[in-house]
Amino acid sequence: MNQFIFDSRLKTILIGFMVLGLVCLGLTFAVDDELNTRFWTNYLHNTVFFTGIAFISLFILAAFTTAWAGWHTVVKRIWEAYSMFLIPGLVLMLVVIAGVVGHFHHLYHWTDAEAVANDSVLQGKSSFLNAGWYAVGTIVIMGIWIFFALKIRQLSLDEDLNGTTEYKHHHTLRIWSAAFLPIAGFSSAAVIWQWVMSIDAHWYSTLYAWYTGASWFVSAMALTILMAIFLKSRGYLEQVSIEHLHDIGKYMFAFSIFWTYLWFSQYMLIWYGNVGEETVYFHHRIHNYPVLFYGNLILNFVMPFFILMRNDTKRKYGTLVFTSIVVFFGHWWDFFQMIKPGARLTAMEALAHHAGEHGHEVAEAAGHAEMVGESLPFAMGFTIPGLLELGTMLGFLALFAYVVFDRLTKASLLPKNDPYLAESLHHHVEIHGEEGH
Repeated sequence: MNQFIFDSRLKTILIGFMVLGLVCLGLTFAVDDELNTRFWTNYLHNTVFFTGIAFISLFILAAFTTAWAGWHTVVKRIWEAYSMFLIPGLVLMLVVIAGVVGHFHHLYHWTDAEAVANDSVLQGKSSFLNAGWYAVGTIVIMGIWIFFALKIRQLSLDEDLNGTTEYKHHHTLRIWSAAFLPIAGFSSAAVIWQWVMSIDAHWYSTLYAWYTGASWFVSAMALTILMAIFLKSRGYLEQVSIEHLHDIGKYMFAFSIFWTYLWFSQYMLIWYGNVGEETVYFHHRIHNYPVLFYGNLILNFVMPFFILMRNDTKRKYGTLVFTSIVVFFGHWWDFFQMIKPGARLTAMEALAHHAGEHGHEVAEAAGHAEMVGESLPFAMGFTIPGLLELGTMLGFLALFAYVVFDRLTKASLLPKNDPYLAESLHHHVEIHGEEGH
């Protein structure tokens, strides 16, 4: 079957998980501190993570199209559907923007005017780290992404309806895809610096955009494997063979190594440079969040590396499903450790400031603890993810899946007039001199 049917049972299950996510967010708000730090960090964390997967799926599709690739054609509709989550992603980000502009939350230290006035580092960054640029930059950049997502989707669907052997639609599609790639590279760096890196306002890394992009990429590949196998289990995408899943598994393995290379490069360069405002980022996480820090490497390097190193493991459905779940959760964990520690310190300083003179002493003490490695107390939802965080993630995942399944119903799962369809249908991988089956 090539026409997906979004049945009522699946809709009910996904709506149930979305309700679970809303309940978890509501409970988080109810038991939170007075700044609702846990609530806002959970919201930002999942919004950035799933919006990033939508963005990188569009990037992957554009890159393969520009490179004249053909093997992926039978799964391209999955990536097209993923990219459509950029629209609800922008709506979700508007809530964060409202909080920045209206001072509804204290996720970012640079939104505190008094803190900026007394901090030369924040003053130096104020031309970039300000509410106006955060709002305008996010809306404009995400608007551009959405425009390209809709344009590429439209051209792909038009090719289904009106494609000819002259392949004019595909030629136009390649032009638009090539135009998107440099825009995507620069614009994604700009927004991720604001959305996530600026939470640790004094810290910076020139590898940060690459690092987060690699994390999104691996997550998207993991979700692609899970989606393809799910659709096959329901009788769809019969043309997707183990050969295609093998190649997606190779991308998941390769970019897990690339992510690790970036992780090590960032860590090693900062450790070797030994500049206080850079080393504090890792110092704080190693001493106060060791489970997050070391768990990140175990989930995102050790497990995929040793499981997927052999060729045959990338050709077994059970192994691919297990590894994809681990990797997807691992990179969700990665974004958790990027966001939570810095936001917690910002909230501690804000709460201390509101407490007056005594609070100022508390803020200084918190800053001192950050610098010298004194342990902060355990806090569920910050030190490690709690049940509320997991429930919220499932709610966002259900929303993402609902949007994707809805988009999959709008067109054939198989792009029948794509010039590379025949190549994709006959795709095979040779292993140790033997042809794959």
